[in-house]
Amino acid sequence: MNPLAVLGFVAIVAVGSLASPTSQSSNMKPSQWLKPSELESTPSLDELTFEQLENMPLEKGAKLVRKIYHLSQIDYSVTPNFVPSPSNVPVYIFNNKGEKETCNLNNYVDIAKNKPRFGEQEVTVFITGLPQSLDDVKKANNRLIQAYIQRYSQKPQPPKDEDSSKWENEQPVGGHLVVIDLGHTINSVQRYTSLNVEETGRMIAKTFAELMEECDVDVEDMHVVAQGIAANVAGSAGKAFRDITSHKLDRITALDPARQVAKNPKVLSGLARGSANFVDAIHTSALGMGTTRRVGDVDFFPNGPCEGTPGSRNVIDAQTRATRYYAETVRPGNSRNFPALEANSLKKYRSKEGYGKRAYMGIATRRDTTGDYILEVNEQSPFGKRSAPQQRSVQSFNDESY
Repeated sequence: MNPLAVLGFVAIVAVGSLASPTSQSSNMKPSQWLKPSELESTPSLDELTFEQLENMPLEKGAKLVRKIYHLSQIDYSVTPNFVPSPSNVPVYIFNNKGEKETCNLNNYVDIAKNKPRFGEQEVTVFITGLPQSLDDVKKANNRLIQAYIQRYSQKPQPPKDEDSSKWENEQPVGGHLVVIDLGHTINSVQRYTSLNVEETGRMIAKTFAELMEECDVDVEDMHVVAQGIAANVAGSAGKAFRDITSHKLDRITALDPARQVAKNPKVLSGLARGSANFVDAIHTSALGMGTTRRVGDVDFFPNGPCEGTPGSRNVIDAQTRATRYYAETVRPGNSRNFPALEANSLKKYRSKEGYGKRAYMGIATRRDTTGDYILEVNEQSPFGKRSAPQQRSVQSFNDESY
């Protein structure tokens, strides 16, 4: 068994105080394996808010999230009954000048096909997984949006370890960024935990098929980037897209893929290897809102499987760190800021520094990379260990709402 999966299982089981050696049975009531005080202090899903989690210390919030997940899996009492209406899912289309078109999931394909050169260049689809009413989410998402605008408008910059003369004739990548703001509709913890990943994924997959058919988007030029619970939606969308078109999505990048609370225990759903031709994942709160489960061809664990990477103040901040790390790699010249080493623990990573198989986390991850990778990151931006300290104040971002 994958050591990371074992660690995740241990972390979940350790949430409760076990009353007896037989208390691991799924047939037992929570009162038989949790202390009464722990049951009484656990809020119901309709009582807990994202704002409370954002204002809760990281360790406390991570423990609470794990407890809620574990309780939900005893009898699968949380059912996947929330599917947002397409007309309520905002979609934003950004061109390489940063100009934004606002639409929704029902009509964005019609608007996209009237955009100059849409379909002739790279198309990135970013699916949000948390509401941008949360400050940490808003900041992280806007950093990613600004990074892609730079990628599509600015001349590529050489990585810091390459000769700049080789890049003199390079031209901007060019492209469009489509933001499917699913997080806008996931405005409560109850909706978050009860999201029907399969149905929502199928709904989004239909629009991907329309992009290919009506906008002449080559599936190899489309990259899906998904955040938190939306990473599971992207996985389901990949499966549905293949059923509709007989093609696989080319790449799905999961930004701290979340545990799926509401699910059918007899059906494998969500994100997994095979959801696209290439699936890469960045886990920044594996023991919090994220998961230790290996979901991709390659899974990166900054600072190892943890409640939150260095500098994370709460579970929301911890989950959005993956978005911020990825945004850093999208910015021209920063694609190799996060070198990682194949390992399944931080201890192994540190003991084998300088040896073993290496890879870059982020947009530059090679398609033939497989396995679990560990790396260390900085507490503040720039987060990549390869970043030069003097670059901290060079690039500023607009943190206003998109």
